[in-house]
Amino acid sequence: MFVDSHCHVDFHSYDEDREEVLNRARAAGVGMMLEICGGDIARGSLDIGMRIVDREPDIYGAVGVHPHDAAAYDPSLEAKLLDLMTHPKVIAWGEIGLDYYYDRSPRDVQRRVFARQMTLARERQLPIILHIRDADEDMIAMLRDYWTGVERPGIFHCFSGSWKLMEAGVELGFHISFSGNVTFRKNHELREIARAVPRERLLIETDCPFLSPEPYRGKRNEPVRVIEVARQLAQLHEMDVADLGRLTTMNFCRLFRLEAAAPSAVTTAKA
Repeated sequence: MFVDSHCHVDFHSYDEDREEVLNRARAAGVGMMLEICGGDIARGSLDIGMRIVDREPDIYGAVGVHPHDAAAYDPSLEAKLLDLMTHPKVIAWGEIGLDYYYDRSPRDVQRRVFARQMTLARERQLPIILHIRDADEDMIAMLRDYWTGVERPGIFHCFSGSWKLMEAGVELGFHISFSGNVTFRKNHELREIARAVPRERLLIETDCPFLSPEPYRGKRNEPVRVIEVARQLAQLHEMDVADLGRLTTMNFCRLFRLEAAAPSAVTTAKA
């Protein structure tokens, strides 16, 4: 079995064929998915994502406010997040973090909202799903201030940062998740970083509908293509792709305390 540890199947690009997309993934051996609700607050992604989580037995949810939407964070939105966090299939707070590449919210606002969400997640003992872009130094500093000593830290999602950021994440106990960009032909340094991540901290994802891996680059991504990410990491770690699927499935289940799912994940892994 494979797990897509970060997908956005709530996006409107799936409105015409969402069930077909999900069934393609399942038929190929993708046995669990983590739907990241809240990718676009103005578009209603929190509600759309949670309806998918409610409807699909193999899809879990994460809820949070993306740094792009940090300027929209207010008491009413926080109250909605706290209510959604009581849902039994919401297993993480995210995606949250810092994005200094697009700067769609002011950086001081991003930091304030990120700190607030970390505080709330820590109170509820929830792992966090981190979005980090061109903000490595501030991210490391804030995690050391707010997130040191947490039992289940969470995930550096769609990793594209520096060696220093990866090493800090591993030191702090985070899992490091790779998406389709690790397959891009010119991303040699990212592949070397992926090779260096301890196996017990590896995860795979699509971040769909974005970042479709080779040979599908430029097309709409979907959860089935997490297997292409697994193929790349398996090659880097000199493993069979089925073993990489088993490994990352077990890592995911352990992080999110889904032990009941872990044994079947091992016995039904597919290449």
